Amino acid sequence: MSKYDYYVALITATDTETAGVKHLYDDWKPLLLDGDAQTYYETSFKRGEKNLKVVTAKQSEMGMTAAGVLTMKMISLFKPKYVIMVGIAAGVAHYKSIEQIFGDVVVPDVVWDYSSGKFVSSKKADVSFGGVGFIPRPHFVNTDECLLEAVERAMESEENECHVHIGPMACGSTVVANSEVVNKQIHSQYGNTAALDMESYAVMYAVSQSPTPKPKGLIIKSVCDYADETKSDQYQKFAAFTSSQFAKLLYEKFLK
Repeated sequence: MSKYDYYVALITATDTETAGVKHLYDDWKPLLLDGDAQTYYETSFKRGEKNLKVVTAKQSEMGMTAAGVLTMKMISLFKPKYVIMVGIAAGVAHYKSIEQIFGDVVVPDVVWDYSSGKFVSSKKADVSFGGVGFIPRPHFVNTDECLLEAVERAMESEENECHVHIGPMACGSTVVANSEVVNKQIHSQYGNTAALDMESYAVMYAVSQSPTPKPKGLIIKSVCDYADETKSDQYQKFAAFTSSQFAKLLYEKFLK
């Protein structure tokens, strides 16, 4: 018997992202556990003669704290083989390196916390905003190489309809709609960062610190804006859709 009870746990942070996941199957069943205010939903898909179970849940609020708590709860309760966060992110790749358009999927090979550091006088730091300086002390979690190989196979598959980028994802505790923040606080540290969100680091950190049977963690998010002054909600539904669809293709056909 497998040491894992569920094949994959899908985690979302917003209602829009949750809607993208709910469209993947039409037979989600709610799970209510005694003493737990969280509502979970489960379904399954067939691979050969096996029925593989899928569970999903949405955070009670946005941000890293809620993401880390929900991830660890789902690992403990459902023992998934894979934990995947799907949803939306800001595309922050340099235009000279790669072109990103709305709905493009980003799968990070490393997730890093750009908001970790120390605020000081602007005279004492290379990164400054007016009279405020910032000394970054970023933390990282790497994505499992075997998962990235599966992502590459899915990218090249004839069944894949998404444009997928693999690259670093920055994570912080606030919504960013300012290009100066992106340039000074993110690109100044890691210029090849492809996307920005508010939860990914906590999900990957929780996976890395979980007890056995330890799952493997992956972030799959799609570009809905560019974290600049033009930021809007216009493409969130589309981004949630593409990230969920690529995640389904990946875990149903390419993860073993």
